[in-house]
Amino acid sequence: MDFSGSDIIFITLTLGVYLMARRINRRTHLSVFNPILITIICLIVLLTAFGIDYETYCEGGKYIDFWLKPAIVALGVPLYKQLETIKHQTIPLLLSELAGCIVGVVSVVIVAELLGASREVVLSLAPKAVTTPIAMEVASVTGGIPPLTSAVVICTGIFGSIVGFRVLQLGGVKSSIAAGLSIGTAAHAIGTAGAMEKGSRYGTFSSLGLIMNGLLTALLAPFILRFMGY
Repeated sequence: MDFSGSDIIFITLTLGVYLMARRINRRTHLSVFNPILITIICLIVLLTAFGIDYETYCEGGKYIDFWLKPAIVALGVPLYKQLETIKHQTIPLLLSELAGCIVGVVSVVIVAELLGASREVVLSLAPKAVTTPIAMEVASVTGGIPPLTSAVVICTGIFGSIVGFRVLQLGGVKSSIAAGLSIGTAAHAIGTAGAMEKGSRYGTFSSLGLIMNGLLTALLAPFILRFMGY
């Protein structure tokens, strides 16, 4: 079946599957039914069943990708609304993000080493907690495998979105600032999307965590890896 020139079909399919996934998530209230995870699985099944290759699908998907960029910029709106709070918490926020960045890189390197991962795989896993463009660039600079990094980043975001708030709850974290910052730092944009649904304050500080961890990881990851012998 020829699907060339079917951009509208693929856009409609993607949005339709995502809206269905969100409805399932809201009705069940089960974090395991993450809308992004369900959408990815459903699209893979549909594309495979109809024999549609990824390049053909991307002809329609590129329009969605285009609108993701202004959507990310829009995260600055809630940040602006909480600007005064952020100003008064500058030092704690910076120290928290610095700790999160270092622990995030060091912990995944140690675990990967213990499991016998190769040098390239370790370097690909190191920037797992930041957004895909930054993570792929860090992996490229340090000698990792950018496509592998991209897949790991998506998995990290989905996993963090599913279990993040549950772990924080078990840890007795009640502050919306601490919870939001933690989710943004550990689960980047996907986690931030979940934080936005929990509340504007959670979403604001999750956005801040996403941005600050991205900047710190891009700056510090190569030096941390070099210090660890990579």
